[in-house]
Parts: sequence; structure tokens; C-alpha cells
Amino acid sequence: MELKVKMLKGECWYGGSVGEALHNPFTEDSIYDYDMNYGANQTMPLFISSYGRYIWCEKPMVVHMENGEITLNSSDDIILVKAGETLKDAYLCASKAHFPFSGKVPPLKFFESAQYNSWMELDYHQSQEEILKYAHGIVDNGYTPGVLMIDEGWHTRYGLWEWDFTKFPDPKKMIDELHALGFKVMLWVVPLVTADGQAFSMNYFSYLGFLDGACGDKKYFLRTDDGKPAIIEWWNGFSAILNMCSEDDREFLDSKLRRLVDEYGVDGFKFDGGNIEMYNPRRVINGEQTRFSADELNIAWNEFGTRYEYHEYKDTFKGGGKAVIQRLQDRNHKWGAHEHGLGTILPSALLQGLIGHPFICPDMVGGGEWSFNYMPNFEIDTELFVRMAQMSALFPMMQFSWAPWRVLDKKHAELCLESAKLHAKFAPYIIELIKESAISGEPIVRHMEYEYPHQGYEKITDQFLLGKNILVAPVIVKGQTKRKVLLPEGKWLYLEKTEYNGGKLIEVDAPIEVLPYFRRIK
Repeated sequence: MELKVKMLKGECWYGGSVGEALHNPFTEDSIYDYDMNYGANQTMPLFISSYGRYIWCEKPMVVHMENGEITLNSSDDIILVKAGETLKDAYLCASKAHFPFSGKVPPLKFFESAQYNSWMELDYHQSQEEILKYAHGIVDNGYTPGVLMIDEGWHTRYGLWEWDFTKFPDPKKMIDELHALGFKVMLWVVPLVTADGQAFSMNYFSYLGFLDGACGDKKYFLRTDDGKPAIIEWWNGFSAILNMCSEDDREFLDSKLRRLVDEYGVDGFKFDGGNIEMYNPRRVINGEQTRFSADELNIAWNEFGTRYEYHEYKDTFKGGGKAVIQRLQDRNHKWGAHEHGLGTILPSALLQGLIGHPFICPDMVGGGEWSFNYMPNFEIDTELFVRMAQMSALFPMMQFSWAPWRVLDKKHAELCLESAKLHAKFAPYIIELIKESAISGEPIVRHMEYEYPHQGYEKITDQFLLGKNILVAPVIVKGQTKRKVLLPEGKWLYLEKTEYNGGKLIEVDAPIEVLPYFRRIK
């Protein structure tokens, strides 16, 4: 189906893919093309308007904008709805009609304190000794234990989901120790199976007839049209991939992961990969696969993980309205609003909320793009590191990886700890918002235009509202020590100390020690 929508004068549109957040909002002047079949991060077949309209489709859309007109194409029906007069009207109507929230609340442990992920600290060199060292460092340096994710490298071949006992000689003992320290423990997993490993060969040779009965009558993996396991290229090579639309594959993976839960005490899993682009038929290099669409396979992968109380995803299609922990894509250790730098975090988070994903975590403090660990002459920018910590502090979740006490000097390490403490201070308020949002679906990291419509905030993406009552204006420019802030009408208390009248642009001091935020005075 094709739908053409004429933009109204002054109308702003928001939606699509979080990976495209810097293009938002779309206006009459926008020239834009996008195919949701290659969506990055969270993607919804949804666009909402500051004038109370919304566009929805059940399947991915191909979008073109030019000359004040939006042209959309999809294999399914596309609808345009006039829901009201504001951005909030459009969002709430779309949510109720197409992705209603159930009232289910994710585990509060995710929000009560900072999370910790071993990726940037250890990258592929995970080990029992280093994980315990990292965990004790968290506690010894004054951080509150929270969710600890052991990232890629804990396992043997992809697709076996078994510990590498050369690096983790006694994982049960390690996890018991982590639990005693107060952590919940999650493991990184992907739906991929190395094409020369045991998990692959037992199924492939069964398919060829060499091992009749080895796997019963089950044929795991996504298959090409001629019945062979589909081989796809991904960031770690070439692998078969699980077909989570198949009950056989779901049972297969669940049996592997339940063993990690039952025998070792693992609390949950960080589900990586399985994004809509990874499942795209064009990624298959050894034939055609036409039975399942990429969006169906991605949705099935994301639904699978919700059977575990502790889970995390970052690449979802039509995942709005679900009590799923979502995070942003890996960010670079860079300033600016391009190349996945610090300036891209807030626009992306605002869009997450506007397409139905309130339970969000920015990327790891300092950035989670691992290649920086291997760049010649790379040095951590201590100011950037602190500003990333401050950016995360008043999000629903914040996540550390690089250990601040190891990579920063004493002053900047202490400022990161203060950011973690600020998050903990606001945790009761954040948890109230979590519980409200689980019913209403309203964003937690909230766009100014959402709460204060038609007052000139449509394009403001460098400050945000935490719920209704907290306005946050993080510093995102290197060397900046003052911050201009647009305050809405009313009275606002800056840093719990200084009162300001709103309805105007103000400037406040924002030295490296300060995250500028305001509390609305009722």
C-alpha cells in the first residue's frame, strides 16, 4: 500500500527508527529517505505529529519526504489518524490503539542504582578473576551493587552457550560470590551458531542424513528455500542463526539458557544481535530465504527474552508497549551530535519515548564502542567521561563499564561516583514514573513539546523532562561551563537551591561538577 500525507504549515513529525533520531523532527523542509527493513536500534512503524495526527502500519515502511509531503509504502495497510491537537494526543491515541501497555513493571533492580557491564572494561578478554576484581572494585569504590552483565567472551563457541572453563574455572562459585556482594548477574547471548561448531554440525549432518535421529525430527536454524541452514555475515564472522519463529529453536535455546540459570545461578541475559537487518533475506549468503520476514524473526527474538525476568535488548522492531529493558546502540567516545557521540544520546532517548519505549538505558558511560580500546594513541577524555555520567544520571537507568576508579584521576572518578549517587537519590521518583508508565505508556525521558505543546519547543532536543516535574539540561559541549536553558512557565528550583521564574531563556553556571537540573515548584 502507498499513502501520501501532506504536512501542515508548522507541523513537526517524530518517529521511525531511533538510529535516525538526528533527523527528527521532520518538517515541511525535510528531504529524507528511509527503509525500516534496515532499522537500527528501536524501530516502530509509527510517526506522530505535533498537531495531533499519527501514521501507523503493522509492517515496516519505506519512507520518502520531500516538498512537504510524506510518501509511505508497505506490504500492509497504512493509516493516518487525527487523534487530537498535540503530540501527547497523537502518542496516547496511537499507543492505546496499537501498542497498549500491560501494567507489567520490569525488575526495579534495573532502576534503583547504576548497572555495570564488563564489555569496555574487559572486551573479549572476560575471565572469572577479572570479573570478581571488577565487582569488588565497584563496591570498594563506593558504588551500590546492581545488575552486573558479563559480556561477550564468557563462553566457548557461539551456539553452545557453555562456559569457557579455561577462563571461568568455577562459574558457580563466582556467581555465588557476586550474589553475596549484592549483584544480579546477566550473561551476553546472541542467536548465532558458529558454522563449524558442535551445535551446528549435529543438526547439519542430521539434515544430510549422516546422523539420522541425532536431533530427532527437528531441524534447527533459519533455513534457505532448499532446506540448508542459512549462513549470514555478522560482526564476528559467518554463522547460522536461530529461527525464533520456530518452537523447536525456542525450546533449544531455552534449554541451554535454563541450564545456566539452574546450575550456575545466572539471573538473566543480555540479548544482542537478532536485529531486523541481521535477519534480512539479503544477509543470507548461501541461498534465498522467503518463508519468514525479517520483522517477524526480530519480533520473535525479542519476545523470547521476556521469559527471563532479567533481560536487555537494543534492536527491536515494533517493540513499543512492552515491559522490556531497552538500551541505545553503542556510542563512541566522542563529543558532538554526529558519529554516535555524546550529543546523539539525548535526541535518541527522546525518540525512544515517543515511539513507545520508556524503559530505556543510554549506552555505557564513556561509550560502548569497543574498537576505541585498540586505537593507536587513544586516551580517555576525562571531561567527556564525566559529562556522559551526568547525562545518564537522571535517565531511568545508567550503566558503567570502564571502571572510573581505574581510568580516571581521583577528581573525575569522584564526579562519576557523584553521578551514580544522584541517580540513586532520584530512584524513588524514577520508580514512581516506571510504575505509572507501565500503565499509561507515557515517556519517562520526555520531550519538551510533549508536556508543553505549541510553545516553541518542537525542535528542542538538548534538554528533557524526567516525568513532568524535573527538567534536565546536560552539558554536551566540550569546555562549556555555562548552560542556557529554556524554562517553561511556572516556578522552577535550580539544584534544590535557587528559584527561577519560567517562560524564558535563562543561563546558569554549569562547571564540570554540576549537572544542571530544575524541579518544578507546584
